[in-house]
Amino acid sequence: MAALPFAARPLLSATKPRVAVIGAGAFGGWTALHLRNLGAEVVLIDSAGPGNAVSSSGGTTRVIRAIYGPDRIYVEMVKRAYELWLQLDPSLYVETGALWMHRGDDAYVRSAVPILKEFGFVVDKFTIPEARRRYPQIDFNGVKSVWLERKAGALYASRACGVVRDAFVRAGGKYRTQRVDSNFRQKDIDVYVFACGPWLAKLFPDILGTWVRPTQQEVHYFEVPKGSKRFSPPEMPIWIDFGERIIYGIPAIDRHGFKVADDTRGIRVDAPREKRTLNREDLETTRRFLAERFPELAKAPLASTEFCNYENSPDGNLIIDRHPHANNVWFIGGGSGHGFKLSPAVGEMAAQAILSGKDVPKAFRLDLARDTSRAKTQFERKN
Repeated sequence: MAALPFAARPLLSATKPRVAVIGAGAFGGWTALHLRNLGAEVVLIDSAGPGNAVSSSGGTTRVIRAIYGPDRIYVEMVKRAYELWLQLDPSLYVETGALWMHRGDDAYVRSAVPILKEFGFVVDKFTIPEARRRYPQIDFNGVKSVWLERKAGALYASRACGVVRDAFVRAGGKYRTQRVDSNFRQKDIDVYVFACGPWLAKLFPDILGTWVRPTQQEVHYFEVPKGSKRFSPPEMPIWIDFGERIIYGIPAIDRHGFKVADDTRGIRVDAPREKRTLNREDLETTRRFLAERFPELAKAPLASTEFCNYENSPDGNLIIDRHPHANNVWFIGGGSGHGFKLSPAVGEMAAQAILSGKDVPKAFRLDLARDTSRAKTQFERKN
């Protein structure tokens, strides 16, 4: 194991602990904001700016939804995340609903319904004829069940990271652009928090090399027919198609085009800047899907392509834990393609753990007992 640049020592008993948060994406930004609001002196550092194009938090939009199968902790975190997103800036959220289309067993949604009701989330089940009448622009051929999660919607991703950073600065935090490596340390810092997304494993290969595995996801935006409202909210919700693969999308919002993404893990990348070129085969696969499920868009022009980085943990759970050999160093990551929506609650949980020792759920710890048998998708996690 490489020598550690951090001291395995108790935190200083200063009135205001001094914390450096490295990474100004969704996890790092919200953690820094919560730490500052709890009274810490905080500096937030990023090499390329909040929500930059090669980060896990970059891109135009992300989904926020509460269906998580039987995972109660995530539903609770989504509820808290909604509250904090709306307190920060309501314009970051567009309510669309989320249409869950299952080609096979829908046990994942069915197991979530009792928990959702407990937390105040409403889910409607449609028969296939009802779904066809309500959404004539969707071809439901091959779909066996349809559910609508009413409160789901879209978050503006990159813009939100900038808004969080600005709120942090207004609260008295310090932000700076700086490249950092694992040897980074400052004599006036008590606690280091690394929320570096896909870079975590590169910075700490001995600790996180098997815990954070970045993949590159290709996301396509298609032009919708001019003057048509059929592919924009409220006529079109966010949708998830559960088949052999899990394909999901976000309706055309603010002229950004109709978003289509495949949740299957993409190519493994050691550095998130690698191979950022359009894959023609993936594009043709996406077009065949459009022809099947959204026939009017079968020949829609490609408006743009984004490259999203997943930072996959072995079991799809988040990572919020200390460095195993230095108790003044924390890791926050493992978003696994589903973490952005949760980031306000993630930051709150991390800040409370760092400053007051509040327990973090065992599922989020660097525990060898965690199931590492397979990486689970963001929409189907079975712990």
